[in-house]
Amino acid sequence: MDGTIRRPGTAKPAGEGSDEELMVAFSRGSQDAFGELFLRYKQPLFGFFRRRVSDVAQAEELTQESFIAVIRAASRYQPRALFRTYLYAIGLKILGAHRRKAAFRACFTGASDAHREPAALGNLETEYVLRQAVGKLDRLERDILLLREFEQLSYAEIGELLHLPVNTVRSRLFRARLALHNILAAPAPTSSAEQARIEERA
Repeated sequence: MDGTIRRPGTAKPAGEGSDEELMVAFSRGSQDAFGELFLRYKQPLFGFFRRRVSDVAQAEELTQESFIAVIRAASRYQPRALFRTYLYAIGLKILGAHRRKAAFRACFTGASDAHREPAALGNLETEYVLRQAVGKLDRLERDILLLREFEQLSYAEIGELLHLPVNTVRSRLFRARLALHNILAAPAPTSSAEQARIEERA
């Protein structure tokens, strides 16, 4: 308590409102409300993209695009779900558009970004191993796993985002965790150089 007496009906300071209250306030013109939402979610949203694209600058750009989309859609906002669910739904749409553009460019350049997703998840060695393992998962199961383990969304929120029943989310998450465990537990493939050294010693 700061001792401040607020008259009935007086709006809360931006920092005290819930995400949903802030978004409603922003939809009615409060720039302070948007500023508070931006402070709350700029790092989580950047992390959301950083785990899915390998390039830091690209993750930053997608983060900015998402907030721009929030601004453009503010007048139509209806608090039917948690704000973070609303925000990550926008993020998923923008990520999907980015992937389609990358695939389209790859048709002409011959380049592929598939081996580069998802991105940094730890120190360099762990990052490489985990990135490779997560990248081998089914796309839907990978999205569910990342939304649950890193964005910390509930099963219901994931279901709403991906248009899936909660029981499907649970079962696909279990399959994703099991598949990831099996991939990480499998022995690393022997390189041709290592295989040659083994044959020389035999």
